[in-house]
Amino acid sequence: MTLHFAPGDLVRARGREWVALPSPRDGILALRPLSGSENDTVILDPKLELLPVEPARFDLPADAAMTVQAKAALLADAMRLTLRRGAGPFRSATQLAFEPRIYQLVPLLMALRLQVPRLLIADDVGIGKTIEAGLILRELMDRGEVEAFSVLCPPHLVEQWVLELRTRFGIEVVAVTSGTAARLERNLPLAQTLFDAYPHTVVSLDYIKAERRREGFARACPDFVIVDEAHACVGTHKGKQQRFALLSGLAQDPERRIVMLTATPHSGDEEAFARLLSLVDPFFGSMNFEGARYRERLARHFVQRRRIDLISSDWGEDRAFAKHETTEFPYRLSRDHLNFQETVLDYCFGVVSKAGTGQRERRLAFWGTLALMRCVGSSPAAALSALRNRASNESERLEPQIYDEDGDDEDAVDLEPSSNFETNPALLSLVQRAEELVGKHDPKLSALIDALTPLIKKGANPVVFCRYLATAEHVRDGLRKAFPKLIIEAVTGVLTPDERRDRVADMGPVEGEKEVQRILVATDCLSEGINLQQLFDAVVHYDLSWNPTRHQQREGRVDRFGQPAELVHSIMMFSPDSAIDGAVLDVILRKAEEIRKTTGVTVPLPDERGPVTDALMASMMLRRGGDKGQLALDLRLDDGTRAMEARWRDASENEKKSRARFAQNAMKPQEVAPEWEKAQSLLGSPADVKLFIERAMSRFGVPLEPRKSLLLAHVHALDSALKERLSQRNLTGSVRLAMAEPAPSGTALLTRTHPLTATLAEALVEASLDPESLSGLGVGRVGAWPTTAVQRMTRLVLLRIRYKLTIHARKERLLLAEEAALVAIEGNTITATGEPARELLNTPAAADLAPSARERFIDRAKEELPALLEGPLTGFVRSRADELAQDHARLRAAAGSASRVTVEAVTPPDVIGLFVLMPSEV
Repeated sequence: MTLHFAPGDLVRARGREWVALPSPRDGILALRPLSGSENDTVILDPKLELLPVEPARFDLPADAAMTVQAKAALLADAMRLTLRRGAGPFRSATQLAFEPRIYQLVPLLMALRLQVPRLLIADDVGIGKTIEAGLILRELMDRGEVEAFSVLCPPHLVEQWVLELRTRFGIEVVAVTSGTAARLERNLPLAQTLFDAYPHTVVSLDYIKAERRREGFARACPDFVIVDEAHACVGTHKGKQQRFALLSGLAQDPERRIVMLTATPHSGDEEAFARLLSLVDPFFGSMNFEGARYRERLARHFVQRRRIDLISSDWGEDRAFAKHETTEFPYRLSRDHLNFQETVLDYCFGVVSKAGTGQRERRLAFWGTLALMRCVGSSPAAALSALRNRASNESERLEPQIYDEDGDDEDAVDLEPSSNFETNPALLSLVQRAEELVGKHDPKLSALIDALTPLIKKGANPVVFCRYLATAEHVRDGLRKAFPKLIIEAVTGVLTPDERRDRVADMGPVEGEKEVQRILVATDCLSEGINLQQLFDAVVHYDLSWNPTRHQQREGRVDRFGQPAELVHSIMMFSPDSAIDGAVLDVILRKAEEIRKTTGVTVPLPDERGPVTDALMASMMLRRGGDKGQLALDLRLDDGTRAMEARWRDASENEKKSRARFAQNAMKPQEVAPEWEKAQSLLGSPADVKLFIERAMSRFGVPLEPRKSLLLAHVHALDSALKERLSQRNLTGSVRLAMAEPAPSGTALLTRTHPLTATLAEALVEASLDPESLSGLGVGRVGAWPTTAVQRMTRLVLLRIRYKLTIHARKERLLLAEEAALVAIEGNTITATGEPARELLNTPAAADLAPSARERFIDRAKEELPALLEGPLTGFVRSRADELAQDHARLRAAAGSASRVTVEAVTPPDVIGLFVLMPSEV
């Protein structure tokens, strides 16, 4: 006879008891030992077992070991913290290695209220869009609704996604890029695709967008997809068109769940915005913002919050983000440097005047001029590299390089471009002048040192962003001479993404050594992809970026959620003597700042760059005056200036309208917070975790050591068995723990999933359930003591309740859910549960009982336990199942199309502990 076991059933196999988990397929069992953790799960085929797999019961053993009040309270805390399959509507809460902010739960609630979640999350830079998307993913995985997924992102963000999913959400993924795909596909069967073999992937958009890969991916793509930097998938650029073709193909499947992330959804371009919205639903491509039905439907799929929205409202996030102080730092050029810049400019204008009237020839001359002047303004080293670079096939790449566009070739982001001017004696003379300046005093570098000195004295750790590789190396060498006691490194495009990440990580504090201040010199290869807030708290724009959003991206590496400093400084350096700096400030950056102050966001440059180029050239020529000013008028470059200003005005107005239309006010803090607080009360809040660790470490004779805002856990001094378990999770020596985010560099936030919490909790529960395991801990399951907490004899029963959670959706799923509960009973009546019952258990014993009296009280409680299990305790777990079903229904209620959840309690519940409390006068 074949027995069928459902998730939550107890079985006996291989000489021990197990709890059944959701099965990977029919006829196969997934089992977790009753006294072990999720990591001890086994998969077996009952037909292949030597002894039959049978149903089992979990009874309190007659010889259960006795314990004292302090250890009983510790066991109750450990039981709650070991559970990983939460019964409440936030099932993912048990798996998170961080404490999400309340506002970050809004997209999750929106997703749960949709039959097929499709969201566009457009929160500002640094608010936590990765966290918001990860919460949705983790929750749907824990509900059994997502088995496979892909994250699509630009190549420089792949490693960040891999790291975030692993460290914050406990999800292991495979990176699929041009550098890894061939290795991953090697040895796969012909009929198996890479995405069949690896169901959890982070995929480079630039790798997968190619037509031959795009079609294969569309066939094998999982039904849950996250798209980061979604705005980079719409537009006229060839690469953007390929990405849009990929996404629009994926979106055609009405059952595919898609979560798109962008900090700049609109950017003043109505057509691009319409295409982005059409990926959510073709209905939204009409842009019918005046229609009430349109706005009501879109509000279910679109969330957009500015940082100021969270700080100035009831979300209570006034300390979630640092204050930001921006200053400008003008500097003067030396006579030699000024003469060099003017000589180069005159040379360029000479080339422009001879370029003829053809639009292509003239535009190439403009691009060459702007490219060369960017390098000259950056540093003599960058200018020398550009002047020497005579490659003639790069003309089509000049424009995106000039305007700091996110190109397909991320490794070339900081290379000095070629101006493509014809080699002649005048150009060779400029090369000679640049060579002479490279070895002379640099007024710009001196100005940087002057700007950094007061910051360093205040204890700041700055990041200095340069545009070009040669400049970054020049600045790094100069700063090492100026600040010899500081750690100073450079991260540029010559390093691979892994090497960049390692170099930044190596600048962090070394365990046991005094922390040293640091300065990081970086090019824009680091303006996205690696978060720097743990090690750095200031940003210096050594070179002005010509793309306003690039400034925002640079600052967003440091000024973001999780920044421990209360104040972040940013400094923008420029020279009023420089024609190129003045042109960029007037034409681009000042205008962008006006829009930012008006709308609260940074708007990128208009896609059509011709007017921008004309306006920059006109500004430089008019600053030079004389015949150069006349040349600007002759070439009608003032038309470009007027067109540019008109486009900025349009972008500003469109952004204002967008913000007014889509401000996310559908959910209030008071709607979200209670649901999360309820989950915390069942699973343990951060304060509960801290209390457990303090008690456990003290009980093991190794109290935590307070250090300012941190705690040190000296795990090397623990019992050898515990020490070995912790070393397997890479915890050795003295572990630095932070109690709240943002966690300082070199520390880890103490959560229920932290290896120290998980290991100690699992060890305590295992020691109580299996007397032969860690016998030295002395954690028993029964006890009796007098206490001032009760007026009548009260039995406290520590339960582990298992539920069968059925999700009725497109595909019905049966899941295991678990909950730890404390129930206080007087006679046959339940008098307290939850926190009130926990307070009874936590009240210290008033005295010791004589051993004979203690045994008599415990034996009597054991005799009465079967009746309690059949009566009030079974009634309690069934009522809890009804409450949980209502919680699930409340969170999923909205559009009326969401799936339904039923909750069935497995009875009788597991009795983990039985404790008798008597009035203290007994």
